[in-house]
Amino acid sequence: WRVRLGRKGQAIRSKLFGKRSVELGTMENSHSTPTYRGDSSSTATSEPQSSPYMCTRSEITHHPEALNGGLTADVLDNHNHIETCQISMHSKWIFGAALDPRSRAVQEWNRLFLVICAVGLAIDPLFFYALSVSEKFMCLYVDGWFAITVTVLRSMNDAMHLWNIWMQLKLAYVEKESLVVGSGKLVVDPRSIALHYLGSRKGFLFDVFVILPFPQMVLWAVAPVLIEKGDIRMIMNVFLIMFLFQYLPKVYHSICLLRKMQHVTGYVFGTIWAGFALNMLAYFVAAHAAGGCWYLLGIQRAAKCLQNQCEVTKGCDFHILGCGSPIFYGSSIIRNTERLAWSMNNGVRAICIKGNGRFNYGAYKWVVPLVTNTNRIEKILFPIFWGLMTLSTFGNLESTTEWLEVIFNIIILTCGLLLVTMLIGNIKVFLHAATSRKQSMQLKMRNIEWWMKRRQLPQRLRQRVRNYERQKWAAMRGVDESAMIYNLPEGLRRDIKYHLCLDLVRQVPLFQHMDDLVLENICDRVKSMLFTKGETITREGDPVQRMLFLVRGHFRSTNQLTNGVTSSCMLGPGNFCGDELLSWCLRRPFIERLPISSATVESMETTEAFGLDAKDLKYVTQHFRYTFLSDKLKRTARYYSPGWRTWAAVAIQLAWRRYKARFALSSLSFVRMRRPLSRSYSEEDRLRLYAALLASPKPHDDQDFMFPSNQ
Repeated sequence: WRVRLGRKGQAIRSKLFGKRSVELGTMENSHSTPTYRGDSSSTATSEPQSSPYMCTRSEITHHPEALNGGLTADVLDNHNHIETCQISMHSKWIFGAALDPRSRAVQEWNRLFLVICAVGLAIDPLFFYALSVSEKFMCLYVDGWFAITVTVLRSMNDAMHLWNIWMQLKLAYVEKESLVVGSGKLVVDPRSIALHYLGSRKGFLFDVFVILPFPQMVLWAVAPVLIEKGDIRMIMNVFLIMFLFQYLPKVYHSICLLRKMQHVTGYVFGTIWAGFALNMLAYFVAAHAAGGCWYLLGIQRAAKCLQNQCEVTKGCDFHILGCGSPIFYGSSIIRNTERLAWSMNNGVRAICIKGNGRFNYGAYKWVVPLVTNTNRIEKILFPIFWGLMTLSTFGNLESTTEWLEVIFNIIILTCGLLLVTMLIGNIKVFLHAATSRKQSMQLKMRNIEWWMKRRQLPQRLRQRVRNYERQKWAAMRGVDESAMIYNLPEGLRRDIKYHLCLDLVRQVPLFQHMDDLVLENICDRVKSMLFTKGETITREGDPVQRMLFLVRGHFRSTNQLTNGVTSSCMLGPGNFCGDELLSWCLRRPFIERLPISSATVESMETTEAFGLDAKDLKYVTQHFRYTFLSDKLKRTARYYSPGWRTWAAVAIQLAWRRYKARFALSSLSFVRMRRPLSRSYSEEDRLRLYAALLASPKPHDDQDFMFPSNQ
């Protein structure tokens, strides 16, 4: 409620409550949105100044804008519990409003960007396949159409990286100094966020470095010049240096992103099979990169062979080894006589192109058919196959004594050993996570079997234990639901149990007409229970430990009458047993002694029920006594109570027998009565009724649940 005060009212309020109360009342009356504390346009107060962009829970609670709904407290993160706040739309800088790193959109983008980084790592080795050797003219050239395709793919991937850089300039971060005490503060000032990202060691400069167009520059600017000069071996060195100079930092960049995602959320994709696919993708990318380097070094070995043969061939110059059109888009006509003479040299073709001569290619002998292959798909797939085979077997390479080839083979073998070990270890972890519950169940069953055998339990009890464990596993697949929910915060646990149990609790007629507050407290305290077929839940004469509300399945309630006569009834979904406990709680006895069960309850099949223990039922009935004393609830409890049903059935049967006996005796006119009929039969029927009712177990109930005197 709000009260508009005049000047005199404000003066009185100022004397009673102080100046700040008047200021707050003025804010409420004017309906204006106050600015952040510490802003130049805000009114000075006696409170200590703090940064307007350091969001803490106390600041949100006591800030004047929080009273008007300007700021709301965000959910505490379950992993590192960093407190956040809803970022105001007015706090913008040149890059826009700040972004919450825990929002769903940002997390989905991080997962997508991780896949984009993996695709970028797979695109860079494709630049090697743009280099080819012409089988007809025995010269090196750049495949123009393939170079255009790879350049477009790389540019698209770089555009995604630029968009990520733009988002990082607006993404809020946690101040390290705030982690010393407490759970940390999230900095949401856009200017501070941008400056922090620009000055970070692994921030802006590192993100820009991994997208610099080094491969495009080498492919379109450096390679054509070197091809025209005929220095074809230098092309391979430039490509290899460029690749290692940018590709290795790019791999490190992806690893940093992966660790950052795991640090923020605790997981990447959240499923076992997604992690398995991520590891397989990394393994294929590594094989693709190894295959690309293998192809490039194979072309270098072929170029070395051509240079050696050109040196011993009369009239051959090195510029002939580079094609006349460095970037080749299709067919071309060669009019140079030197190139025509070189292309007609079948001996050089047999040694360097066909691989039939004495030149030793070593580990690159399988590359020789690829360097002249015009099928681009085969040129890409076969090196990937070679990379997978080499990284998986690490022992099938035939090497020459050339130092570059030896170093390459050593790197391939070492990386293969590490990758295979990591892949097998991660797959083992994933498989263990997928089958851990099943293995835990098998281990538990072995321990139970050992225990039952050691204690020499009879086969009947052993079979009951096995049936219970199997049905419990089939219901929850080994997940301990109670322990999982118990470890959650109280508010979250209450909301989850309210969501899970509300519909099922409403199926119980006793709870159908209760308000939400009572149902919420009942849902917070009920326990899901499972009973196998033939299990005795409670016996007649035992203390009642809990009330049970049936959800699925059936119970049989049996009462022992007189002379060995028993009365039984079936309880189905919606019924309950243990209502003696409800009457006991409403009486509020001074002695904490549980009531006695008036029936024996057994399960007729596998039954699911909710259990409400004595202490929990006592808590609910004491705090919400007004609900349990309503006439409608009393009638519902009597109608569904097995004790009241049994007692009512006995009373109805005796009344019906009395009526039949009276009707039969009145129809026999020849029978001489010794005393008046009304007096005789009224006394006999009264005695018979009293004897039957005393023999039948009427429910022990307090005055709130007893029948009225006129019934």
